[in-house]
Amino acid sequence: MPLSHRIAILGVTGFIGRELPVMFARQGAPVTGISRSAHGEVKGVDHWQTLRDLNLENHSTVINLAGERIDQRWTKENRRRFHKSRIGVTMRIVDAIRELRPQDRPKLLINGSAVGYYGDRGDELLPENATAGNGYLADLCKEWEEAAFDAEALGVRVITLRTGVVLGKGGPAFEKLSHLFNWGLGGKLGSGRQWMPWIHVDDLRCAILHATVSPTLRGPVNGTAPTPERNEDFTRKLASALHRPAVLPVPAFALKLALGEFSTALLGGQHALPVALERDGFNFRFPTLESALADLVG
Repeated sequence: MPLSHRIAILGVTGFIGRELPVMFARQGAPVTGISRSAHGEVKGVDHWQTLRDLNLENHSTVINLAGERIDQRWTKENRRRFHKSRIGVTMRIVDAIRELRPQDRPKLLINGSAVGYYGDRGDELLPENATAGNGYLADLCKEWEEAAFDAEALGVRVITLRTGVVLGKGGPAFEKLSHLFNWGLGGKLGSGRQWMPWIHVDDLRCAILHATVSPTLRGPVNGTAPTPERNEDFTRKLASALHRPAVLPVPAFALKLALGEFSTALLGGQHALPVALERDGFNFRFPTLESALADLVG
């Protein structure tokens, strides 16, 4: 079903967001890019706004992909930035929706989240109706989602996209991992038994597009491939695809020493499954890690 109304995207200059405007343009939907400076050079964006002067009138959908990268030390200042760029931005979006007359409000808000919502859950299967976990990331994601779901009281359908590790050329995860393996420094993290929910960036973008045209998808949605991998299997398959060895495991204490509390996100895991997407009829182009790596490496 083609789109016909304007889409607002926050995070449109980021790795996931920058290809979305062209995808929406093919469906006949113009895109407003929302950034700090109200201008940019992203193909497919025909209008720009700032978050401060946000006006969502005449927009059918808001997609919020904004958020400071979490893969850095969790200092007090960085935690403030994590919170502001996630919860603060989401609250600003909901406030902008609230300012509009009911008939002028967007019908859908797709808001970022992460599988960190579940905390470290071992081998427990985690569909979207699983409870929130414990720890800093789980608390951050829970507050992030609660801020988004405030829009439901305004008549807006809300989807919170709990993404796993996003794999794509030019993306931080795949590029960092590839460099490490190419330098001969790749290996499992800690025990290697922790689950790594992942997704090819093309599938994630298509899932976002699917969500904008689906009349039924709502609530939490795991933005992950249907076949998560344990860290030791993930690293072995990546090494094989790159034709490099995976012989240098990184012990837990070394990760903690190098990365501080962020190491808990790498040493813990979530066996998250995209139940909501599959029930809604979404078909993954890259359902297995082998198929994703064949595309990215080949």
